[in-house]
Amino acid sequence: MGRKRAFPWRWRIVAAVLLLLAVAIAWLWWEAQHWVPSREEFPTQGVLVGARDGEVDFRTLAAIGANFAYIEASAGESGRDARLSANLRALEEAPLPYGAVHAYDPCIPAERQAANFVTIVPRDAAMLPPVIALDALAEDCATPVSEAAVESELTTFLNQVESHTGQRAILLLSSRFEDRYAIASRIERNLWLEQGWLEPDYAGRPWTLWTANPQLWTEVTDQPLRWVVAQP
Repeated sequence: MGRKRAFPWRWRIVAAVLLLLAVAIAWLWWEAQHWVPSREEFPTQGVLVGARDGEVDFRTLAAIGANFAYIEASAGESGRDARLSANLRALEEAPLPYGAVHAYDPCIPAERQAANFVTIVPRDAAMLPPVIALDALAEDCATPVSEAAVESELTTFLNQVESHTGQRAILLLSSRFEDRYAIASRIERNLWLEQGWLEPDYAGRPWTLWTANPQLWTEVTDQPLRWVVAQP
């Protein structure tokens, strides 16, 4: 009976390299899921939450380092986040400043969207500035909307929301919306930009808020949270 061939040394090296690579990828994945920017560089950090995050314990969020919270509130003409009321009640008892976010729809007239926002978001001077999330494009509208109309209607919407809240809004600007409409150079408002793990520069001017980790795992919920930092 012939001798069993030894496993060739070169394949042992390949197997070892593959194992090390798998370990490195797993470590990088874990780091990415738990990474937040340095507190020395960005001392003020917070979170964006909505119905997708389920029930959130805002007191625990504050305990692990959140300094503020934004909650998704309204969308378009009649959209309302399913957890808005519950989140507002919870935040009233938590030591966190908070504000509301409206998802803007360029297909719907500004007045109807503003009516939705002012109906469900309380007029409270203690709240943080309102945030207008800009991502949907007018190209997807059933009725064509010109680029000029997008800017005009958005300006009208901002005026009405700011009249209600008494504060200038912040634009939560996606890269695709900015690429299409160049709103950052046309409407002078503070910006909230999104780009995981790397500081964004797609707006052409400094940001005020940055979604630094869009899927941060914490002990607060069973879902990853969107972690946000503020410029110092």
